[in-house]
Amino acid sequence: MTTVDPALLEEVLSSFEVRLGFARRTTLSQGGLLPLAAGVVTLAYVVEGEITGEVMRDAGCTLDFPGGEASRTSGPRTLLAGDAFLTMGRGPVVLESTSGARLMTAELDLERSAVDDLPGFVFVTGFAELEPAAAALASNLGPVDPAPHDLRSGDPLICRMMVTTVLLSLIRAWAQAGCAPQGWPARAGDPFLDRVVEAIHSEPGRDWTVDLLATVGAMSRSVFAERFRAAVGQSPASYVTEVRMRQAKQMLDAGRSVSETSRELGYSSDEGFSRAFRRHTGVTPSMWRASRRSAIPA
Repeated sequence: MTTVDPALLEEVLSSFEVRLGFARRTTLSQGGLLPLAAGVVTLAYVVEGEITGEVMRDAGCTLDFPGGEASRTSGPRTLLAGDAFLTMGRGPVVLESTSGARLMTAELDLERSAVDDLPGFVFVTGFAELEPAAAALASNLGPVDPAPHDLRSGDPLICRMMVTTVLLSLIRAWAQAGCAPQGWPARAGDPFLDRVVEAIHSEPGRDWTVDLLATVGAMSRSVFAERFRAAVGQSPASYVTEVRMRQAKQMLDAGRSVSETSRELGYSSDEGFSRAFRRHTGVTPSMWRASRRSAIPA
């Protein structure tokens, strides 16, 4: 079994950016079929009944909870109510229900290259027991049997956050159960840059100038900036802002005020923090807090 560093796993999961194509609830009659297109990442959750997916082209990973172990999967796999399924879209899949089923499906656009290490399919039996809050969200995502022109239900921001919660819960289960490849997830692979990344995550509110970060990494300013961009894919300043925004989301979700969050993350004014947050998320901090509260089931 591959051991995953919990702190690093949380760091990677917090950096996932998910765009939601649609989420909907579908009812399948006896013998009903639901095709899932190739080239599309699809998350499915069985609300009621059973579905079977034929996994032939790409072996997957099955996580049996509670008390079970991770195992490699190929061929057909049947899921019951409370089970979840993720396909990375590397080939077409047809879900079939012998006796009928109700399920939620969500098409996703994932930006993180780390998901390339996920198997083609991930099955999680007992997902509702493992992650009851995420399962409750999945059960209520999307309209029921929508028309083709009506693929989105409710506030898109709320839907995206709910789907992200379900997705990350499933990936966390996959990683912690031992299905992750050796060395996943990985940082930059450069011990000097890793030191810089760890410092930023430890103190996101510090006044991180390029000169100061270069000093932490024991490099000259020019060498550091070039190596950082090559390894991370963005400038040091952009990365600092990204880390701050992830922390801001967590703080706001935990009920911290906008002013408190702004001060702790090193912003000189609430206005400056709000502008940065809106550029990053598309909404103001206060709107984010309100949408998160309304997304929590009663």
